[in-house]
Amino acid sequence: MSFKDILHNLPEVIGPTEKKLSFNIKLRWTIIVLAAFFILANIQLYGLRTEALMRFEYIAILLGTDFGSIISLGIGPIVMASIILQLLVGSKILNIDTSSPEGKRYFQGLQKLLVFGFIIFEAIIYVLMGGTPAIPGFELIVIIQLMVGGFLILLMDEVSHKWGFGSGVSLFIAAGVGWRLVTGLFGFIGAEGTIGAVGAIPSFFYNLFVVTDTIGALKSFATVLSTVIIFLIIVWAQSLKIEIPLSYDRLRGYNVKWPLAFFYASNIPVILTGAFIANLQLFGSLFQNWLGHATWLGNFSNGQAVSGLAYWLGSTDIVGALIDKSFRWVFLGQAATHIIIFVIFSAIFSVFWVKTSGMDAAAQARNIIRSGLQIPGFRKDERILESILNRYVMPLTIMGGIAVGLLASISDITGTITGGTALLLGTMIIYQFYQNIAQQHAMDMHPAMRKMM
Repeated sequence: MSFKDILHNLPEVIGPTEKKLSFNIKLRWTIIVLAAFFILANIQLYGLRTEALMRFEYIAILLGTDFGSIISLGIGPIVMASIILQLLVGSKILNIDTSSPEGKRYFQGLQKLLVFGFIIFEAIIYVLMGGTPAIPGFELIVIIQLMVGGFLILLMDEVSHKWGFGSGVSLFIAAGVGWRLVTGLFGFIGAEGTIGAVGAIPSFFYNLFVVTDTIGALKSFATVLSTVIIFLIIVWAQSLKIEIPLSYDRLRGYNVKWPLAFFYASNIPVILTGAFIANLQLFGSLFQNWLGHATWLGNFSNGQAVSGLAYWLGSTDIVGALIDKSFRWVFLGQAATHIIIFVIFSAIFSVFWVKTSGMDAAAQARNIIRSGLQIPGFRKDERILESILNRYVMPLTIMGGIAVGLLASISDITGTITGGTALLLGTMIIYQFYQNIAQQHAMDMHPAMRKMM
């Protein structure tokens, strides 16, 4: 059996036989996957030393997980496999033609094999290095549970992709951001189960009217205000796009517009960048816990990096620091490196994603020609259409990647609830799900539109 035969015979979720799934079927499977995610997130690992468990809330959000549960690995293995494979293909170390059906199938099979490898590797590393420390004698049991949870996340991602409204990776991130955003705004139950002003809004009123803590009330108000402002900016930026006028070659007088969004690669660059940095921070903390001392990856205290690479890649709430007078000038240096890293990596991942996912100018020109469309005033030729699209696709890819990285990093340093990157991802993902659901529902409600599409 050849290596390609192995890739083609990896376990997978069987896709639908219909060309178009109905709205109700997609909605049903999306709800099932979402419910399964929340159920798994509340199943604690058996044999875990909970008193020694290291919980990193920010990392957990970006990895679509809840540390200590059976899905502690989250989307980490999927994202890391995607990053590595995209770097190898983008740098031509692996020569895979993702534009052809066979090349795309080979790419997906190789990615899944890498995911399997990372699930096994990370499950072992998490336990042996103390990220999810097991009771002595229960190490193998905890490792097996982590591997099972990782495989379940992978299968749920496939179910969502083939039977639902979109990627399971995006769905899990949105779910994690959503529940933490609600608790961050309105929460009134503390970590120990006690009733108190935990959320930003209850905390504002409690500090203002009960304990008369002006600084505390001002910090809570600044947190809510920055969250609202960033949310509105993200929604506005989502609507920016360039529309290419097209016409049907067989239907004279009937014109349509082919939209190219400003965030052309969508939220993928931020997902990859955020998860990459989160994994570096996580492994830095694991190495410190394993070795008993800090490494060049960072020095961690109470789950937060206080020095090293992880510190300079991270961010500090500068607005909150200014309010409570804990501001230090080193925070500006940290903010600068955080913004620069996010902008550079988001632009790089944006280019790699467009080139490997069939979103480049050549693929778009091919799709337009196959749809029976052409640009008015130009000959119906794929090469001409590709040259015209080249004026927009790559500039939008780079500028959109830079913009989304800049927006995410600035959000991080303004102290938004759940963190700026997580808020950006959650908002963009939910907006995309809304668009997909609305489009699917419109096509189901209007048979004439469905037939035309």
